[in-house]
Amino acid sequence: MLDTIGLDQVVEFAENPEARCPCVLLLDTSGSMQGEAIEALNQGLLSLKDELVKNSLAARRVEVAIITFDSTASIVQDFVTADQFNPPILTAQGLTTMGAGIHKALDAIAERKTQYRTNGIAYYRPWVFMITDGEPQGEPDHIVEQASVRLQTDEENKRVAFFTVGVENANMARLSQISVRTPLKLKGLNFIEMFVWLSASMSAVSQSKVEEQVALPPIGWGTV
Repeated sequence: MLDTIGLDQVVEFAENPEARCPCVLLLDTSGSMQGEAIEALNQGLLSLKDELVKNSLAARRVEVAIITFDSTASIVQDFVTADQFNPPILTAQGLTTMGAGIHKALDAIAERKTQYRTNGIAYYRPWVFMITDGEPQGEPDHIVEQASVRLQTDEENKRVAFFTVGVENANMARLSQISVRTPLKLKGLNFIEMFVWLSASMSAVSQSKVEEQVALPPIGWGTV
């Protein structure tokens, strides 16, 4: 017997059987993001929605989920296709439980992949896009270490592509230790430009064949 969630998924995938291109936005909403940074991030999320829906195929293939981390890690938006995505208004407070956030993002991806397979839906390698202005704070070191090791394994096995973006005073050296790919430093509060790039990248991936290598647009919004 299907439960309500299972039934919802059957209906969702029956109505839109397109291959899925999942992207988790893993967003730092700790106290240091208060003010201009969180406002710019919220504006950026709106631009991501606007850009994705311009492309009818991307609107049906790209799925966005939002996980925030401050004193706790929370799923703010479960996976929805871009045409169903309504960006939340985020607020900032608390500490920076980045390790818990990474675990939650990888858990969410694993669960979503199971749902795709159960319903016979093809999918592209999921992306996680982590944006932070700091470093882990307010959680035991071993949680961060476990998250980093898990991330490394998932990257090596092509289960995920994890991108890290450091904002303003982010500890880039610490972020380099956690992430496999070299973190990118956002220029100022260029969130809108960054999310336009993310949309263009996800749109390009969504129009390729599954497992095909795609050349991504140049990164004008950040530096290595």
